[in-house]
Amino acid sequence: LADKCTKIRCDLLNFIYNIGMGHLGGELSMVEVAVALYYKYMNYSVFDACNPDRDRLILSKGHCSETLYTIFQDLGAYTMEYMIEHFETLETAKFGMHCNRKYCEHIEASAGSLGHGLPIAVGYALGARKQKKNYRVFVLTGDGELNEGTNWEAMMAGGHFGLGNLCLIVDKNGLQMTGKTEDIMNIDPLDKKLEAFGWDVINIADGNDMQEVCDAFDKLPPVEITGKRKPTAIIANTVKGKGVDFMEHNHKWHGGGIAKEELDKALACVMNYRKETK
Repeated sequence: LADKCTKIRCDLLNFIYNIGMGHLGGELSMVEVAVALYYKYMNYSVFDACNPDRDRLILSKGHCSETLYTIFQDLGAYTMEYMIEHFETLETAKFGMHCNRKYCEHIEASAGSLGHGLPIAVGYALGARKQKKNYRVFVLTGDGELNEGTNWEAMMAGGHFGLGNLCLIVDKNGLQMTGKTEDIMNIDPLDKKLEAFGWDVINIADGNDMQEVCDAFDKLPPVEITGKRKPTAIIANTVKGKGVDFMEHNHKWHGGGIAKEELDKALACVMNYRKETK
C-alpha cells in the first residue's frame, strides 16, 4: 500500500501538470487514507460503480478530486490519456476540478462548495438503514472545511440517529487556502467536540503513515443498521503537500499549476521520500 501511494503521487503530479491546475497540497495529504480505502478497506469496484451494496466514499473536500480520479485510473476504470483528454472540455467533459456525479459515475456526490459532504453522508447512512443495506458510508473532509456550520449540524444528526454505518475522516493538515486553520478559525479540541456530539473518535498521529492509517481502519466496528450505535470519526493528522519537500507545510500550494521544472523536482522528492521510509 505504501508503494501504491508513491505511484499515485507520481501519477497525480503528472496529471496536474498536464491539465494545468489542481489543488496539490490537499490532494497529496489525503493519499494514504484514500489508497487504504480503495485498495483494502472498502467493498467497491470501479467496474461495478453503481452496485447498490457497495461501500460509499463521499469526498466532501471536492477540490481535491484529482486524487480520486488518479486512483480510479490506476484501478483500471480509464487511462491517464483519457482523463487528460476529457478534463473540463466543453462537450465531452467527464472530469472536473470539483467532482461531479453527473459526469463521472465513480463519484458518489458532487462537491466543491464545502461543508455539504457530511450532511449528504448522513442521508446516505439513514437511507441504508431504511433499506436494510449493510454498507458503510465514509466521508472525507478537510479541517479548514469544518469552519462550515453545516458540518456541525450533520455531526449532531449523526450522533442523534446513532448511525453506526457512518465514518467521518478528517484530513487534518492544519492549513487552508490563506493560512493556518488554527489562526483562521480554530476547530480544536476536535476530538472532544466530536465526542460531545455523540461520536466515537480514533486519532491517527501521522495520517501519512500507512501502518497507522491501517491500524485506525482495523479498529472500525462492524456496520450497524438494525439499531443505534455511535458513528465513528477518524482524525488523520497529515501534512499538506506530503511527499514533496517544497510543498509541505506551505499553504501557497493549496491550488495552482505546476511547471515542468517543478514537476521534475517533485517527482524526485516523491521517490526519495519512499526510499527514506522503507
